[in-house]
Amino acid sequence: MNRQENLEALFRNGKTVILPIDHGCAIPVPGLENPFQLIDQVNEFVDGYVMNLGVALRAADSLAGKGIILRTDVYNTRTTGEGAGSIGVFGVEEAEMVGANAVMNMLYPWSAYEKANFQECADLIRLSLDTDIPVILESLPFALGAPEKYTVENVSFSTRLAAELGSDVVKIPYPINGTVDDFRRIVGQCFVPVIILGGAAMGDDAGLLKMVEDAMDAGAAGIAIGRNVWQHKNPAAIARSLAAVVHEDASALEALALLKEPVR
Repeated sequence: MNRQENLEALFRNGKTVILPIDHGCAIPVPGLENPFQLIDQVNEFVDGYVMNLGVALRAADSLAGKGIILRTDVYNTRTTGEGAGSIGVFGVEEAEMVGANAVMNMLYPWSAYEKANFQECADLIRLSLDTDIPVILESLPFALGAPEKYTVENVSFSTRLAAELGSDVVKIPYPINGTVDDFRRIVGQCFVPVIILGGAAMGDDAGLLKMVEDAMDAGAAGIAIGRNVWQHKNPAAIARSLAAVVHEDASALEALALLKEPVR
């Protein structure tokens, strides 16, 4: 497939529900003990997955018709010391080998190691230009797991930075202090599709669905939410409700009611 076709494999009618299952290299993963079983549970409601190479090599049979995004870095929540943050390990060559439709890498503006991180992201984008593999940058101010830094101002800059570097899609957090209008301005100032992440499990279905509703109303192209799905007591049901908001324009309240209905 060409670059545009690879992007379209991730987006259905311009919108996407992506499930990241790449956390095994980064943080403790209760709920993700068996990623292959999880894929089977939620596959009906998900458009694509973010995964590490080890899972991608072994999950091909379960992923027919779904978008695959290969994680190209090993990331962590540490902010100091050698190896803190993001370590580039793979690239577009491995993505082509496993039939991935895109690659994803962390981008950490304002971090102590942003020089090396920026260069790794630029190198990944540069190499991708000779292929048909799009790049998604997950752009987080300062670090992973630093939600107090995810302000409107910081997220706005981080979003535009990723696009300016050449990212085909930008993945960002929903700002902690932002309104729908604030987020609409962030999306409006970015000239590539924007998807939002979920972060740590919220334990608040209504709050999660409302955040997604607000993001979609503001112009987001979709979501890439992991822990709030696979650490949920019913991963398939919450995936279905999230897909209803993204793809069917369901309100948060409608999606919350849907959550109570059994999954076939």
